[in-house]
Amino acid sequence: MTSGRRFFRSRHDAAVENMFSRIVPWYDLLNRLLSLGIDQHWRRVLARSVRPGTAGIVLDLAAGTLDVALAIRRLYPGVLVPAMDFCHPMLAQGRRKLAGSHQRHILPVTADARQLPLPDASVDCLTMAFGIRNIVPREAAFAEMLRVLRPGGRACILEFGSGRERILGGVYNLYLNRLLPRMGRAFSKDSEAYAYLARTIRDFPPAQRLEQEMRAAGFARAWHTRLTWGIACLHVGEKAGTD
Repeated sequence: MTSGRRFFRSRHDAAVENMFSRIVPWYDLLNRLLSLGIDQHWRRVLARSVRPGTAGIVLDLAAGTLDVALAIRRLYPGVLVPAMDFCHPMLAQGRRKLAGSHQRHILPVTADARQLPLPDASVDCLTMAFGIRNIVPREAAFAEMLRVLRPGGRACILEFGSGRERILGGVYNLYLNRLLPRMGRAFSKDSEAYAYLARTIRDFPPAQRLEQEMRAAGFARAWHTRLTWGIACLHVGEKAGTD
């Protein structure tokens, strides 16, 4: 059975998709520059949190240019990775990175995380990097995650720390609010894209609250780990098993 939910494309959805489509040419470069390369480390941490199971399928949501899907495959060469993102140009850019067995085992699919084209209980584990804060409403994405996970399966979500908290004595907050939009604009010539990035991080809930949201959505267990002084957080939720 696949999801019976139907989400009509909202103004928010259209704006976010359009924004990510515009910055595709600079996306990977700016990720490295603006994070000083630490984003690659965070993605490897995310991949290491994966627990492949008997189905041999790990779903990557908000897959973007496929960096997380590739990190998963490097750690677990036997798994199949459906890589889903609602922004097709991002996936098209990522396809250029696929070679050899990755071409057969990473499957880019344009899809909405709130309405996944997958049967119930069909994946062992799923990942999402820097995507959950763009989804409205979040609880719809959590419901779909729980639907497609097999019993005992794990959702691993990497996201920036909330701009509502003072991180590194406020240095991170200064960077987020003042420097990041200017640097993004200087390289990409897109003033709105990186202002949006800063705004969504600033408005995102603290890690403890997101953990509570995951439990309220139906995850049997949920916890988080702060990375790089809390600049990013790894959130993990586990679906109840069969016992």
